Amino acid sequence: MQRSSYLLWQGRLVSLQFPYLQALFQQRPRHRMDEFEFRHPPMEREKRAKIFAPYDALDGYSASVKKKNIEYVEKVYLDESQRTELNRRLVILHELTRTARLAKQNRVTVTATYYVPCTDQHSFSCGVRGQYRTVTGLARKVDSDLTRTVLIDDTAISFDDLLSVEAEDETLFRQSAEEDCMA
Repeated sequence: MQRSSYLLWQGRLVSLQFPYLQALFQQRPRHRMDEFEFRHPPMEREKRAKIFAPYDALDGYSASVKKKNIEYVEKVYLDESQRTELNRRLVILHELTRTARLAKQNRVTVTATYYVPCTDQHSFSCGVRGQYRTVTGLARKVDSDLTRTVLIDDTAISFDDLLSVEAEDETLFRQSAEEDCMA
């Protein structure tokens, strides 16, 4: 590469053989009091910006496309030891939230991970797959008899869909496990 056959223009090396070299150095055309300027007067900056604004021809279409990008997964089934541990934790929560008064008094904050099946009828995953959600809040009630649900804040979660329950106070479930081992 010979240095003499190139020139530096705005931080770039440009060959002197570049076919549009003359146009590269020209300024943008200015119309001063000619016919073009009378037909097309300069536009204000605010109005000019509107020309290049994005245009959504189909309202809601982009939202529908984004909704389809949700990944659904197969439901995970717990093995026997995991089910036993989950049941033990639910029994502890049931004892702490047996009545509304106990639930208010104990104020146990838990994080639950649970499965929600796909309900979008236009998705291939409808009824077959779903997604896992996590909710954190106060455990209000554990109903193991009638509805078999856990109520965390305003979210009712079925025992069958529950994957895990963790307490904010890590010692809550650990102490009970140690008591079970001693018995």
